[in-house]
Amino acid sequence: MKKILRGRQRVETERWHGFRSHWGFEGSYCTPGCGHEKGGVEGEGGWYRRNWLVPLPEAADLEALNAMLRRGCVEMGDHKLAGKTTTIGEDWKEELGYLRPLLALGFELEETSFPQVDGKGCVKVKTNSYSTPCPAGVRVMVKLWPSVVVIWRDGEHVARHERCYGRYHQVLNLEHYLDVLEKKPGAMAGSTPLAQWRQAGRWTENLDRMWARLQERHGVSGGTREMIALIRVGQASGWEKLQKAVDEALRLGSTDAGAVMYLLRTPDPEQRRRHEMELKEELAQFERPMPAMTQYDLLLSGADAEVVQ
Repeated sequence: MKKILRGRQRVETERWHGFRSHWGFEGSYCTPGCGHEKGGVEGEGGWYRRNWLVPLPEAADLEALNAMLRRGCVEMGDHKLAGKTTTIGEDWKEELGYLRPLLALGFELEETSFPQVDGKGCVKVKTNSYSTPCPAGVRVMVKLWPSVVVIWRDGEHVARHERCYGRYHQVLNLEHYLDVLEKKPGAMAGSTPLAQWRQAGRWTENLDRMWARLQERHGVSGGTREMIALIRVGQASGWEKLQKAVDEALRLGSTDAGAVMYLLRTPDPEQRRRHEMELKEELAQFERPMPAMTQYDLLLSGADAEVVQ
C-alpha cells in the first residue's frame, strides 16, 4: 500500500494493482487495528503458527524453509476441524471444482529497473547501493526480489546480493573491486568490502594469517597482490575450497600462494592425508628464500666491472 486512509480506504501501489488485475480478484481491506473483522483468517493463521512455527524452525536457506512449510500444509490435509466430519484435504478437493483455473502466463513477482553504475561501481536500488563489477556509466538491469538483488548486463548475470531492507546502506562484494585493488593494494586493508566480509564471517582468521605471511615474504604491496591472486582462484574454484586449502597449507607449515594453489588443485584430500610427509617435502620448495640479485644488478650496471676483470 502507498497509503492507509480512513476506514477501509487504501491507495494501492502500481505493482499490487497490476497483480490483482492479472489474477482477477478484488482487494478488500479491514479497518486499521480491527483484527476481529477477519477473525477466520486470524484464527487459522494462529493455529498454523502454533503447530508448525513453534518452536522457531531452522533451515539451511529460504528454499529449505519453504519446503518445510509446504510439508506442513500437506500434513494439515489429514486434520479435522472441530465440528467437522470431513478432513481439510477432503474439503479442499471438493472446493477445487469451484475455483477458476490458473492462467498459463504467471505474473512476474520481481521488480525490474535499469539504473546506471556510479563512480564507485554501485547501482542504487530502493535507496541502497549494491556493488557491481561493471565500469562507471554503464546501464544495467536489476531484478529486485524479496530476499535477493540480481544484476544483469547485456543479458549476462554479473552480480547477486542479499537484499538490504535498511535505508542508504552500501552492500559491497570484495570480488568486484579486485582490479582496482591490484593497482592500489594499500587500500585493501581498510576497505569497506573487506570489512563487510569480516562481519559476515566470509573472511576468516586463517586468511589474515596467510595474508600477513605473504606480506612478510613479498612486502606489503607484493603480498597483498599475492592475496588478491588467491581470491581470484577462490572466485573461480569455490570460496569454501580456497578456505580449506589455506587452512591446510598453514597446518602443514607452508605460507606461500603457490602452495595454496597446489593444495587447491590436488583432487583427493584423503590421498593428501595419506601422503602427508611427501606433501610436506613438496610444499617445502615454496618456502625457499627469494634469490638475492644485488650482485647481478651491479654487474649489469658496470659498477662491479673491476671485480669481473
